[in-house]
Amino acid sequence: MSKNHQKVVLVGDGAVGSSYAYAMVQQGLAEELAIVDINKKRAEGDTLDLEDATVFTAPKKIYAADYDTCKDADLVVITAGAPQKPGETRLQLVDKNLKIMKSIVDPIVKSGFNGVFLVAANPVDILTYAVQKLSGFPKNKVISSGTSLDSSRLRIALAKLFDVDPRDVMANIMAEHGDSEFAAYSSATIGGKPLLDIAKENNVSMDQLLKIEDDVRNKAYEIINRKGATYYGVATCLMRISRAILRDENAVLPVGAPMSGQYGVNEPIYLGTPAVINANGIAKIIEVPLDEREQKAMDASAAALAKVAKDGWAKLEGNN
Repeated sequence: MSKNHQKVVLVGDGAVGSSYAYAMVQQGLAEELAIVDINKKRAEGDTLDLEDATVFTAPKKIYAADYDTCKDADLVVITAGAPQKPGETRLQLVDKNLKIMKSIVDPIVKSGFNGVFLVAANPVDILTYAVQKLSGFPKNKVISSGTSLDSSRLRIALAKLFDVDPRDVMANIMAEHGDSEFAAYSSATIGGKPLLDIAKENNVSMDQLLKIEDDVRNKAYEIINRKGATYYGVATCLMRISRAILRDENAVLPVGAPMSGQYGVNEPIYLGTPAVINANGIAKIIEVPLDEREQKAMDASAAALAKVAKDGWAKLEGNN
């Protein structure tokens, strides 16, 4: 193998996982893609299907595997877990998915894996914290999709409102990937101009912006109520984070990152924030300035997540 050969292992071949694998193949990322799933026949079927696309994308080695394949992987992406049901919050998934996560992380670590973990199973902030604790890996080498999907939804909504390309909207959803998340409007820009100035010029009130924030917060529920699950958006976010890791990009992306005093959060939890992502995982957290409303929302979200993380971890340890 050349030193440029890169290997990704996907754990969980459900709707999100298979969409992620498809996105990776379409983007020509990684020379080797292994898929691990409790339903090995499904994983085998997906690899057979995906390899048919490689003629038109890029040569790939795609195969179904077991956890021992993680030993020489650069990146392990975890999408496995119980799905969120209609009417169920992400935090209500904690207990059952913590147990699932332990059953996944233990054999991965045992394989000798020494790459980067990227987590997308919900509640993603809590489970990423658990993956770091269970694995004992350095915090920078355990990342989650965090608020990347929520930030994408916010940028799309603002782009529609102001009739611009969403790629030119710089705005972040922060904190929990869930009900306590918030939009950091005070630091948002469009084309380098403060979003709040543009809103004022266009007679867009803060109430309207807060309505957009609430719509973004609830968009997953709207999708789940209509089609049962969300997967295309988050799979594409995972692909983008993977690209930043595999290509050592130093890209600034809104991810789930470990707190160590940023935003006044001293609890050892993961929260959504912009961060610099490269081959080592999280190189640096970009601490966004928050106004009074946003800081209060950050404090509340951090407190809620810290409590759930502590309670969930205590239960998991108590069952061992």
